[in-house]
Amino acid sequence: MSVQSRYKSFHYIQDLSKFIGQEVELRGWVYDRTKKGKLQFIQLRDGTGIVQCVLFKGAVTEEIFERASEISQETSVKIKGTVRQEERSPSGVELDVVDITIIGHSQDYPITPKEHGDEFLMENRHLWLRSTRQHAIMRVRARIVKAIRDFFDSNGFILQDSPIFTPAAGEGTSTLFSTKYFELGEVYLAQTGQLYAEATAMAHGKVYTFGPTFRAEKSKTRRHLTEFWMVEPEMAFFDLEDDMDLAEDLVEYIVQSVLEDCRPELVLLERDIEKLEKVKRPFHRMSYTEAVKWLNENDVKLIKKNADGTESHIDFPWGEDFGAPQEEALMRQFDKPCIVHRYPAEVKAFYMKRDPENPLCALAMDMLAPDDAGEIIGGSQREDDMEALEHRINEEGLPMEAFDWYLDIRKYGSVPHAGFGMGLERVVKWITGAKHIREAIPFPRTPYRVVP
Repeated sequence: MSVQSRYKSFHYIQDLSKFIGQEVELRGWVYDRTKKGKLQFIQLRDGTGIVQCVLFKGAVTEEIFERASEISQETSVKIKGTVRQEERSPSGVELDVVDITIIGHSQDYPITPKEHGDEFLMENRHLWLRSTRQHAIMRVRARIVKAIRDFFDSNGFILQDSPIFTPAAGEGTSTLFSTKYFELGEVYLAQTGQLYAEATAMAHGKVYTFGPTFRAEKSKTRRHLTEFWMVEPEMAFFDLEDDMDLAEDLVEYIVQSVLEDCRPELVLLERDIEKLEKVKRPFHRMSYTEAVKWLNENDVKLIKKNADGTESHIDFPWGEDFGAPQEEALMRQFDKPCIVHRYPAEVKAFYMKRDPENPLCALAMDMLAPDDAGEIIGGSQREDDMEALEHRINEEGLPMEAFDWYLDIRKYGSVPHAGFGMGLERVVKWITGAKHIREAIPFPRTPYRVVP
């Protein structure tokens, strides 16, 4: 017996098909109410679903019928009634009401069925989450989180939590949030859990971290948040090819898990399910050099700002990092993710190992998703040579003393190893088809918003 079924004294909408012909009690919030003569129709939601509750004036007392007439949007109620099969209903059932009790009144609920602007909805995010679309996105997000954990837990990975406060940058000094830390001076909010995952991988072989990360980029794109969740596996004795294979396995597993368990949510979101069904290995792969060649052959220009304020449209130069226009253009030729690998070392992080066949390139990879989703995974084979890593830290102007412990990983039994980071919200945005990444997290944080 589950804990939920043991202790609940009422029923959930998602379970009503099991109680056809039986009297049940539901508790929830009124999503909508209409009246037609002697009939009232209440759309009740309880977090597990929505069901239509029908009140017939002849089947309830005058007092109950009038009480229902006073109910407004988002009033919380208890409703008793008999479950009736109804094939025309999305839930397959309706409830013939015999009694209704108001728990909490709701007056002048601000989010009505009319159109509202994005800014208004973000100011009322704590209430917007109750809408059917946002509710569906959050349910898909929860399923994606479960799939991530199930995948790693069932494949021999050990969860290792990494600290939120860190003494130095993991990705770049220009995007750090800093704070005072007692008498120890300035510390930073973690940009990544990767460096710590590398250490724990030397203890456990295969590990993953999964938690909030922070980037102080003043970006207003549809893909950026200042606070987001990232899962970061790290594997001893893996090279770049192993890393890419694992990334493909993970994404295929996530998408297929969502398709299996969240089809009603995807249908509500009007997501093209056929596109998601194509997300199966093998994915497409191309080198950065091949990608640059494709962009130029297909006349995808780079826009450069000139000193006089004008713009120039030029061929994409080798050595420049891809932005959203290049990623989206590349992916229009594919119906499932593509991994671009071996990027110029100059545009990648200091800890990425150089390609022994071409030192100008790092053994790095990004997974790009279709439907203008952009990068959802970034990873690499890590630099396992201590002297090479020390040189890179100096090149970046980073404080060597802050990385003493990180260098110890190479000092005591160094091995080839690799890993990647997957942004949870970017995956949620892609799979659900959300228009903006701020819809992919309950309470988004951007450079211009920290409330609610």
